[in-house]
Amino acid sequence: MPSGDLLVGAVRALLRDDAARACSAMRWQRVPSRSNWGAMRRTAAAGAFVAALFVAACSGCKSHPPAPADAGAAPVATGLTPEQAAHVLARVGDRTITLGDFETTLEHMDQFDRLRYQSPERRKELLHEMIDVMLLADDARSAHLDQDPITREEIRQILRDALAKTARQGVPTPAEIPVDEVKAYFVAHQADFHDPERRRVSAIVLPTAAAAGAVLATLKGAPPARWGELVRARSIDPQAKANVPVELAGDLGFVSPPGDARGPNPRVPDEVRAAVFQLGAVGDVAAAPVAAAGRFYVIKLAGKNEPHDRTFAEVEPTLRVKLAQDKIHAHEEALVDELRQKFPVKVDEQALSQVRVGAATVDAGADAR
Repeated sequence: MPSGDLLVGAVRALLRDDAARACSAMRWQRVPSRSNWGAMRRTAAAGAFVAALFVAACSGCKSHPPAPADAGAAPVATGLTPEQAAHVLARVGDRTITLGDFETTLEHMDQFDRLRYQSPERRKELLHEMIDVMLLADDARSAHLDQDPITREEIRQILRDALAKTARQGVPTPAEIPVDEVKAYFVAHQADFHDPERRRVSAIVLPTAAAAGAVLATLKGAPPARWGELVRARSIDPQAKANVPVELAGDLGFVSPPGDARGPNPRVPDEVRAAVFQLGAVGDVAAAPVAAAGRFYVIKLAGKNEPHDRTFAEVEPTLRVKLAQDKIHAHEEALVDELRQKFPVKVDEQALSQVRVGAATVDAGADAR
């Protein structure tokens, strides 16, 4: 994974008030040696990510010793006492990494990842990675990378995600949605859970009506294997020569009946779609070629799925996820509406209409740097 992606993960964790987890996001990536830092700083994308990390890290790392236990500190989730959690493992300038920070980093790891840090040597390695995050962030600030427009936009997006996460607090998870609510949605949208008949289309695509007629004549009375041979020998479809079993040669996929919004297939023209639903049984070949988009299709009904009405038990897990997502979106939209009321938005439509978006330019020297 590129170092920039790891740094973005660290920033996101820090903005969730979890500085230790931010350092954990770096654990699979060795920090560049000091001889390579200059090159890294000259890389715009990596530099922007490092700068964003610095801005968040300043609020996530401690600049003074934690409050003593009798000051009303909250219990530590890792199982340490407040006094143990406040013990300083490392000082980086005027900031500290405490035992509580280190334990939190380990707690947020996958259980299998934690096994990597059973030995004292590996735990020391992790601590130094946490230190390196702080040092890189300081270096980014000294290079004024926190003023880069791309960096600022990254930070705004991260803050947006953090605020959206806060707005979602209290929204039920899929498992918490009452079953009566799920059933009510199912009943009100019963038609959405009807799966119509779907038919599988196989075709030999020809350039002219005469060529299509000749192929049809060859197929009369021919064994089933002859279809695949003709697809590979005569079809002008780009995928006709695909290395597939002979019984799948010419396969264009499934379509549902004409008019069903869920059933189009980009490889199957509407004329072909309509014609395949005129065939009776699987294996039948249309009596005449179907003209579509300047080509002629000899079509065969290659398969059929009967219509099916899905039961509540079949769709309940999917419905729970959908309803939970709908509630999240509703909360986010309500938050945005509230903010737009609080901070009126004015858009210069005339200026916006004058913006012209051209093709992206390529920096010819980018690879050379």
